[in-house]
Amino acid sequence: MLNPIDYSIADLRRSATRIFRAGVAAADPYHAVKRCLSVNGRNLTINLDLTDPALIRSKPWPAVHVIAFGKGACAMAQAAQETIPYSLWAGPGIAVTNEENARPVDHFKVLAASHPLPGQAGLEAAQLIADRIRQAKEDELVLILVSGGGSALLPLPIAPITLDDKIATTQLLLACGATINQVNCVRKHLSLIKGGGIARLAAPADLHAMILSDVLGDDLSAIASGPTVPDDSTFSDAVHILKAKGIWERVPQPVQDILILGLHGSIPETPKTGAPIFVNTSHTLVGSNSISVAAITQASREQGFETILYSDHLTGEAKDQADSLVLFAKQQLSLNHARPIAILGGGETTVTLTGTGKGGRNQEMALAFALAAKHHDLQGCWVFLSGGTDGRDGPTDAAGGLVDNTTLDRLHKAGIDPLARLSDNDAYHALQGSQDLLITGATGTNVADLQVLLIAPHQR
Repeated sequence: MLNPIDYSIADLRRSATRIFRAGVAAADPYHAVKRCLSVNGRNLTINLDLTDPALIRSKPWPAVHVIAFGKGACAMAQAAQETIPYSLWAGPGIAVTNEENARPVDHFKVLAASHPLPGQAGLEAAQLIADRIRQAKEDELVLILVSGGGSALLPLPIAPITLDDKIATTQLLLACGATINQVNCVRKHLSLIKGGGIARLAAPADLHAMILSDVLGDDLSAIASGPTVPDDSTFSDAVHILKAKGIWERVPQPVQDILILGLHGSIPETPKTGAPIFVNTSHTLVGSNSISVAAITQASREQGFETILYSDHLTGEAKDQADSLVLFAKQQLSLNHARPIAILGGGETTVTLTGTGKGGRNQEMALAFALAAKHHDLQGCWVFLSGGTDGRDGPTDAAGGLVDNTTLDRLHKAGIDPLARLSDNDAYHALQGSQDLLITGATGTNVADLQVLLIAPHQR
């Protein structure tokens, strides 16, 4: 714990990193599954709600098909493998994860696929999973272990849409600043397994999904594009998103053709609430960003900080949110807090690409914060961390950025113009130059992003 009158930038940087890691640990997918599964003889019991142990689903299923996908797939698979005796399995499980998190798991075929853009390996893995789920018989259980990243890892587009068509559409959506819900709405209507597609393939077998949420508000229809739950979005919604973002004319023609066919009712909609295929399905939310925000709040208190929640639903343009956070921090400093303060957040911002640089939303927010702090004259000794809980921010090897009130000086000494780099969406190379990249490596989980701003009135 920090002594309120004995701290430095180095102290605060170490504290911010420890606090962030506490948030990541709270989303550990292995323990998330372990909390919800138990076996007594041939009877498998599943906890349906972490807040109510009495809500369970329990049955001696004759066979269990175990499928895991997402950035936490291997850890979730490991927990299932250790809990469910292999004599109850219908055959080896399948786990699909990103390359950084892939590792062997007993009784599982582990496949590595690309993220955040879909790739050929993911297409082949998705087809393998679809084929396996179709084999499930009535009264058998299909146990799906879902974590963030599943949308990109399992592309299975509707013919004649190709993988390249899907990639091009996803790139256009990401580049124009579409929210994750908007991206997923479009992807669900181009896919055979998203938007309730897995539930459709599994029927009439029983199905249960254990879901580690990377979506704010924990909308199950948005997590990994909701493959096991009803999807009440429509083809009309998908077309509207592409047109509103100004990219309808730029998406590949096969994508336009499928969406227009769906709009006219020539191909079936995604399965909606109340559809018969969901009679034998259930789910458990095993982890989320809100759980991790609670964990960083507790860790901040243990480090000796007075904690203030800025937002547990942080969205919007990363640069704009950085500016707003600086103004909020200045307001808090005017209140004469007795101890150093921790201003905390969780969520998922967006970046509208206008430049050609390299980075991610967390790196962009960190660099923008350093500039905004200078512009608004934020006083005191401060550090700001913005990081992705999966350890990977955009197409980079960094989880995000960790800046402080000496960052701009270090950038200028290195001959780097931070404003020019921010304008070019090149936060990665700016923060690399100031040694302010947050590097954690792959964490094996994904519950969106966390923000930690630590401020002490004076510097030792």
